[in-house]
Amino acid sequence: MSNTLDRVRDLIQASGLTQHDFALKIGLDDSKLSKSLSGSRRFSSLDLARIADLCEVTVDWLITGDEPPLALAARTTGGSACTATREARRLSTLRSDIAELGFPQPWRSVDFRLDTGTWVDQGGRLARAALEQVSRRGHSAEEADLAALVEEVFGADVAVVDLGSGFDGLATSSDEVKLVVLATSQVPARQRFTLAHELGHLLAGDDQGVHLDQDIFDKAQARNPSERRANSFAAAFLMPEDLLRRAVGSTGLTEEAFAALSCDLMVTPSALAYRLLHLRLVDAGMCDRHKTMTGVTAARLAGRSAEFAHRVTEASRPRPPGLLARDTYAAHDAGATTLRPYANLIGVDVDELKRALESESGGYDAP
Repeated sequence: MSNTLDRVRDLIQASGLTQHDFALKIGLDDSKLSKSLSGSRRFSSLDLARIADLCEVTVDWLITGDEPPLALAARTTGGSACTATREARRLSTLRSDIAELGFPQPWRSVDFRLDTGTWVDQGGRLARAALEQVSRRGHSAEEADLAALVEEVFGADVAVVDLGSGFDGLATSSDEVKLVVLATSQVPARQRFTLAHELGHLLAGDDQGVHLDQDIFDKAQARNPSERRANSFAAAFLMPEDLLRRAVGSTGLTEEAFAALSCDLMVTPSALAYRLLHLRLVDAGMCDRHKTMTGVTAARLAGRSAEFAHRVTEASRPRPPGLLARDTYAAHDAGATTLRPYANLIGVDVDELKRALESESGGYDAP
């Protein structure tokens, strides 16, 4: 059976590099690499982290040889899903390696048991527990930057990636990794609902592996219990019942008030209409009238077109996971790894970043 040394040898061969060049790439001289490969010197944790980074594998795989589920998914999916799983694998690999170096993910689940009620009821109760945690940490689910909120309150990594059309997002979970990968979108409310939906999967513990969501609004999802629960969670998390009851009050909602509420909650008018119908705050006829409204129309009726345009711009931009960026830089700052993983994560050239960080000129000269 293969061991760590065998796997490193295989990686050197697969890289197409000479042993000398491979050693240079990971910051070792020839003699140290030769001694490590012969077994007379142990690879340090930093050595393994550098090898893993160079060869796009995990430190855990180098040590154990176990292939994570994302590696399998990246090979067996196609199109945008393949791109998403490859990015998730890259980020999960980095998160696992950073954890090995002493910077674990600060995942915070909710104290909740999913053992009673229907799947829809479970989603609603899970959302209430999650909202309590949001409130305890001084936040609100109505905040515009939901990705930052999810990272701060729950400790999950959230990345936004240009995946093309036809894919909404994925959630992946392991003992060391809790990650959501979202597609860039020109429909910010859809992206927001997808993030809440994936958070629901993570909090419910639906998958110890990878969970792909091609289209969270596909009616076929109603046949999958965990999807129904995740959608119920997202609706209740983004559109809390007590808030909606106060908004509707005793007089109901005019078209303009409905549009303004949709903008306040940053959800699609159709999602809001169905949520109000589910709570019996509107009848079927009112739901039918409101659900055909577009986000553009809602923003125009509410006098918030400029705000809507800004949200579209933000949702269209890729975003590296903020927590992982923080921890990766902290590992570099502590001398546990090189600057390269951080540079790769934020998408800049490592040499340019190094020159910028080491520059002595930070602004205007003192008068």
